[in-house]
Amino acid sequence: MTSMNLLNEISIRYPEAVSFAAGRPAEQFFELDAVHRHLDRYLDHLRTERGLTEEAARRQVLQYGRTKGIIHELIATHLATDEGIEVPAESIVVTVGCQEAMFLVLRALRRGPEDLVLAVSPTYVGLTGAALLADLPVRAVADGPDGVDLADLRRQLAAARAEGLRPRALYLVPDVANPSGASLPLELRRELLALASEEDFLLLEDNPYCVFAGEERLPSLKALDTDRRVVHLGSFAKTALPGARVGYVVADQLVADGQGGTGLFADLLGMIKSMTTVNTSPIAQAVIGGALLEHGHSLRAANTEVAALYRRNLALVLEGLARRFPPGCGVTWNEPRGGFFLVLTVPCVVDDALLERSASEYGVIWTPMSHFYPGTGGEHQLRLSVSQVDPATVDRGLDGLAALLAAQS
Repeated sequence: MTSMNLLNEISIRYPEAVSFAAGRPAEQFFELDAVHRHLDRYLDHLRTERGLTEEAARRQVLQYGRTKGIIHELIATHLATDEGIEVPAESIVVTVGCQEAMFLVLRALRRGPEDLVLAVSPTYVGLTGAALLADLPVRAVADGPDGVDLADLRRQLAAARAEGLRPRALYLVPDVANPSGASLPLELRRELLALASEEDFLLLEDNPYCVFAGEERLPSLKALDTDRRVVHLGSFAKTALPGARVGYVVADQLVADGQGGTGLFADLLGMIKSMTTVNTSPIAQAVIGGALLEHGHSLRAANTEVAALYRRNLALVLEGLARRFPPGCGVTWNEPRGGFFLVLTVPCVVDDALLERSASEYGVIWTPMSHFYPGTGGEHQLRLSVSQVDPATVDRGLDGLAALLAAQS
């Protein structure tokens, strides 16, 4: 929370600075008219395809709604269409953004003080924040060159159990991750699933950027999951409309229902949700549902133009870095296959004081990678986001960054 507040404060204080910090989607594709069109499309779906009366359709979007959501069936079709994920609609809980999905899952997994969650480090700060609210400790697992170090994962599992602790799950972003930009190779995905079954823990797969992960489409962990080891977290913020605040969780695991039988993990999450947010805004869900219907349930099809924009921006930043930082200068970076983020490794210490100087004196804002480590790490790294830049701001921002780093040598 401190890191988010710091970045917001600096952005407000230095509005003319070029920002490589924000992970928000590009705004030039937002349309107010589309909100009304998608709402009308969903209402038409209720009348013509679901057979609801006018009164029932109106009630569906204006009244308190079903706790687990009203567009779960459309999301199930979307997942099958775009990701090859075949799950029953009842295993889906529609949430207030993906952040609520994280909290619900972590709170459900927290049964006692011995429970903990593992997270590939560096990790998304929202996960560590949700774990803090759920009173669930986070233990870091090294990321490695391919996105997760399985040897370190085994060590962390063994160490936790030796301490009398119970690792419940591993959180990771398998495709063009925030913040690292890393993607797991296919074979590593299979090995990770096998290890989760062998060591009896869940995988919390957060995959908001998979639509923007480049031309080579790798199956998600959930698409490969044959043992119900993967809890899949999803969001429509990057692919449809962030202002709708609609996310979801796929939780098809079977758990004890407290009455001697079993039920879906999704039903337990729904019970927790009923005591927190009650339900996700039906109007917001209807807008997202209409967007799915308009594009044949495919957000890959809906995001063709914006995906091309992000690929262009990433290419511009990578080319600009290569021009300014030749081999041997001490500045290196990774080259993600898509998404929003990449990471620079630099000779100097990267901290909040350097960020302040960068914004005030050099007109460029970025994110210290140390903000994304549950413990120590990332002290010589910074994250650049490409989602909200253009050719003019890329050059101006990278000029400022090059000048800043030159001044530190």
